[in-house]
Amino acid sequence: MRSELYRGMFLSVTEDKSNKVTDYSELSNKSFQIFEYWIYSNQIKDEIEITQEIINEFKTGIDYFQLNETNPNLFDLLIIKIKIKIKIKISFFIFFFSKMNEILFFGRNKKPKLFKNETETIAKPIQFKFENENENENEKQIKQISTSWISTIFLFENGKAIEYLQSSKQNPEKIQIEENIQKVSFGFQNEAILTKEGNVFAKGYAINPKNPNQFINISSLIEDTNDRIIEDVVCGENSIYLLTSNHNAYGFGDNYYSQLGSKSPTQAEKPILMMKNVSKIFSGNSSYHIFILNSNQELFASGNNANGQLGLGESRKEKTIKNFTKIQNIPKGKIIDIKCGSWHSIMLIENENQNPKRKLYSCGYSQNNGFGKIQDTKEFTEIKSSLFENDDILDFSVGYNHTLILTYKGKLIGFGDNRFGQLGTGDTNNQLIPIQIELPKLRFNENISNYHISCGFQNSFLYYSPFLSLSPFSNLEEDLIKLFRRKEFCNISFKTKNGEIIEAHKLILKYRLNQNENQIEKLQEIISNKSIKESNQIFEMIYSNNSKINPKLYSEIKEIINSNEKIEETMKRIYLNENEKDFIIERKEKQYKFPKLILIMRSELYRGMFLSVTEDTSNKVTDYSELSNESFQIFEYWIYSNQIKEEIQITQEIIDEIERGIDYFQLNQTNPNLFDLLIKKFNNQN
Repeated sequence: MRSELYRGMFLSVTEDKSNKVTDYSELSNKSFQIFEYWIYSNQIKDEIEITQEIINEFKTGIDYFQLNETNPNLFDLLIIKIKIKIKIKISFFIFFFSKMNEILFFGRNKKPKLFKNETETIAKPIQFKFENENENENEKQIKQISTSWISTIFLFENGKAIEYLQSSKQNPEKIQIEENIQKVSFGFQNEAILTKEGNVFAKGYAINPKNPNQFINISSLIEDTNDRIIEDVVCGENSIYLLTSNHNAYGFGDNYYSQLGSKSPTQAEKPILMMKNVSKIFSGNSSYHIFILNSNQELFASGNNANGQLGLGESRKEKTIKNFTKIQNIPKGKIIDIKCGSWHSIMLIENENQNPKRKLYSCGYSQNNGFGKIQDTKEFTEIKSSLFENDDILDFSVGYNHTLILTYKGKLIGFGDNRFGQLGTGDTNNQLIPIQIELPKLRFNENISNYHISCGFQNSFLYYSPFLSLSPFSNLEEDLIKLFRRKEFCNISFKTKNGEIIEAHKLILKYRLNQNENQIEKLQEIISNKSIKESNQIFEMIYSNNSKINPKLYSEIKEIINSNEKIEETMKRIYLNENEKDFIIERKEKQYKFPKLILIMRSELYRGMFLSVTEDTSNKVTDYSELSNESFQIFEYWIYSNQIKEEIQITQEIIDEIERGIDYFQLNQTNPNLFDLLIKKFNNQN
């Protein structure tokens, strides 16, 4: 009945009445099964998985199957089925999450009252849902949740934010800031918003008591006009701390406990310089103390020390430390984060030589430090619990007097004040030692690394966000600026007009100055007439080609740099030059060579893949055999260019492997564009 349509395949049936056996060995079994099932049903066999290879076989075999001469619906159905499969994958990252934000709340349901029909105390995690699901911003994926005593802000990945205020109304208000919001930080009665443009807008009684509901641009109040680009913002209880692109730390607001690092003024009405050469600032929404980590990984503290929460030890018994004091007894390893409560502090240390690699250390008030002791702890001491055995710390957060911890195995652990159920244990009993909290089944448990905790004054959130990066750097320009700030791999020096030495990387200058030795001499001449601040800005503009850092200075260096070349193109030139490749990765009996400095630059984003690069100066050979060659090539090319290699054909198998390897590649923690680009190219191919 069907043979005249498919004479190319079943010609013998029309000419021979015998049960002739014919060999169609050039077709794969799956393709043949699809085809023969469709002949009798006009449907695609449900149990057969459609792959890119099957699509390719039908595509190249159109003449063989005579699809164009008969009925192309088979080919159309195959395309539809595989695109449905891909769209489901895409929705997992975009559409599905936008409609299914997973937000769990527990603790004090007051100031603001987020649940109209619930009591003031919610002691067990419950799902939070926006009252108006059709609100435009609410259809976006959550990026960050920040909460305090009087307000809760939901920041979305599109840079917009809404705020639930202290009033009894449940309806939120849109935050009226025209710039793209990158981060929100809360204090007790103040809040600060960092924008993509590098500005910080703040409001609250501690900031502007005459008009506490009006945002003011506090970054514009910094006296040094060349130091107003803000890279990070952190709030204390009634203070705001700013980290600028020049690595300087400023303090603003309350200074009663000398948390700004000096005895006076008691109230800073404009940002005052606290410290130079700063890497990170740490504080908390209910704390009167602060920690600063400098570029040499030295840790300093100032402010309230009544319970030993600065970790300075028994030798410093003062209740208030009135200037920045170096902390001597710090556990071995890299300081990942410090979060402060009102009377205690928690530090996360990473040490590759221990198991688990990430451990928590605490100091301060006995009821909050997690040791179950009756006395305060004056030095950072490891929090030991069987709950942490063979399980690394993924995220943690500290409220007024409570602490929550999330592990890589998906455990939620807490200790401290629980009077309003803010630990989520189901009761209101305080916990002196770590206790595991029973959670409802998490919707996206397989991507546990994208869950985050936010502790407010007396409440807590656990939420899903693939957009809350563990690093503030997510593109090549920012990565290059970060590389400039890492001095351990610098190999060329310049001297400023005041004799300070500033260091850089020969490889980057070589390509950004168009491989011209004369340009380096001209650069040295320019730097010799500049201050250290101006010099830092010049190098950051050379590395990133971002003229906005200081337009006036950029005009002076424009002639000696490749100002018209995109950073991606510069990186690609480095990548394509075999003479620059001094690092080898061997996999599946094949060697891949890389410029090692660039791997170092990107390694903090892709630690799961290139961890050894940051810790070893040798040309280490590592076997990454769990990746296919195609996926590996795609990934290593993207590291240098943020692009997909044109000559590689994207197949469904590659998409599947990248999807399965999202945790391995740490894409959600850095930049999901690789997956998006793969999907886009795959659709264009087909």
